[in-house]
Amino acid sequence: MAVKALSFDVGDYVVYPKHGVGRVVELQSTEIAGTRLDLYVLRFEKEKMTLRVPVAKADSVGMRKLSSDKTMKDALETLKGKPKVKRTMWSRRAQEYEAKINSGDLTSIAEVTRDLFRADDQPEQSYSERQIFEAASSRLARELAAMEQTDEKAALAKIHEILNKAAAIHNKAKEAA
Repeated sequence: MAVKALSFDVGDYVVYPKHGVGRVVELQSTEIAGTRLDLYVLRFEKEKMTLRVPVAKADSVGMRKLSSDKTMKDALETLKGKPKVKRTMWSRRAQEYEAKINSGDLTSIAEVTRDLFRADDQPEQSYSERQIFEAASSRLARELAAMEQTDEKAALAKIHEILNKAAAIHNKAKEAA
C-alpha cells in the first residue's frame, strides 16, 4: 500500500467509534498468511488498551480525525437544548443511547449527555442511567480535551457548567409555565 494512502500519522489523535479518542502510536507492517498488512496501532490511555486497525479498514470501521471546531461548537450548543426524554421502556432507550455513543457522532453523544444529565436539585438517576451518562460525557470530554489540549477533567468541568446553566434556564421556564 502506498504511504500516501495513510490518512493518519503517528502522534495524531483519532476517534474510533466504539472506544472514543485514541492516539496513533505506531504504523506497523506485518505478514499474515502470506499477505502483507499495514496497521495503525492506536493507544487508548483511559482504558489502557492498544488496538491494531488495518489501514484498509480504517474508513469502514468509522475511524476519523478529531471533529472540526464547528462540529464541537454544534455539539456544545446541543448541550444547551431542552432535554428530550422519550416515554418508552428504559431498556429500549438504553439501547438507543448506547448506539448513539458508539456511533462516534459528536452531536449524538452530546444529545445523550444532555438527555441523561441531572442537576443537583433534580431526582436521582438509576445506576444504569448514570453509567450511560458517564460514558457519553466522558467520550465527549475526551474529544474536547484533545481538541483544546487540556485534560479530561477540565473538559468535563466545562461540559457540566454548560449543562447546569441550561438546566437552570429550563427549570425557570418550567416553573413559569
